Amino acid sequence: MNTEELVQDWAPLPDIAELTGLSISQVRRLLEDGAICGIKIGKPKVLQVPLAFFIDGEVVKPLKGTLNTLHDAGFDDEEAIVWLFTPDDSLPGRPIDLLRVGNRKEVRRRAQALAF
Repeated sequence: MNTEELVQDWAPLPDIAELTGLSISQVRRLLEDGAICGIKIGKPKVLQVPLAFFIDGEVVKPLKGTLNTLHDAGFDDEEAIVWLFTPDDSLPGRPIDLLRVGNRKEVRRRAQALAF
């Protein structure tokens, strides 16, 4: 399964700006700061971000630290998205779903283990 199919709902940056009430430049800053990440998908290829990274127009709080941990482990944005959206029987479920309900400790522990 490719990344585009693994994540059910994607949105381009203008839609993320509308969802969050931020300007496009503020959304780009979220990307630059590692608070969110995205990949170029579709035809034509456009940078899109998984909608699961947001709850009620806000970035899922523990996402940034988890993305930083994954990036420190050598993951690029696409690999990080795949990891977050792939079910893990030992968690149980998908790491993104646990982050969305505030259970960051176990997800971060798994992410840190990837670095070794």
